Amino acid sequence: MRIGIYGSSFNPVTNGHLWSANTIAVREGLDKIIFLPSSNKRRDKEIQTEDHHRLEMLKLAVMENTRFELDDYEMKAVAGRHYTYETMRYLREKYPNDQLFFLMGADLLSQLPQWTYANELVKSTQFIVIERGNIVMHRVIAEMPLLRKYERNFTLVYKGLVNEISSSYIREEFQYGSDPRYLLPESVYHYIIENNVYKGED
Repeated sequence: MRIGIYGSSFNPVTNGHLWSANTIAVREGLDKIIFLPSSNKRRDKEIQTEDHHRLEMLKLAVMENTRFELDDYEMKAVAGRHYTYETMRYLREKYPNDQLFFLMGADLLSQLPQWTYANELVKSTQFIVIERGNIVMHRVIAEMPLLRKYERNFTLVYKGLVNEISSSYIREEFQYGSDPRYLLPESVYHYIIENNVYKGED
């Protein structure tokens, strides 16, 4: 089985996340996409929203697509084990007979060599990099020695349509009393309102 691993803070999950995941699955022949929400304990992210809210919203968002699954490994991991390299090692142990592909946006590509255990991660992982903005993905890989060395591990996907729905934009809309209703799944929209998730955040 070919499995895509989609890690993000999903704060909140948007229609852009779901559209990208489905598009990649179809284009790259993936049998399953595992959504992997980041823990707010990660040192490299500043996530104000509580883990249980992001997890519940993600559950609602993925439940209607049989190709989508959810794994809360990073939310349960002990401190110091929230690194992508550790996560991928856990998933390889969980799915020893399957091909795993880590999905990431092109905006993260240039940061990859600075990640913890970057060399081990890039060497051992197959990546599917999703077009974001005007980033020239081939150029980023060519200019970075680590990525260049393992270029065969990167599949670059050009979506053919600009769909850059921002989670931060959605949070701001809720915080300032606007209505981003059609940028995210209807079930998630109602969960946010009913649980007052983004009111009063700084």
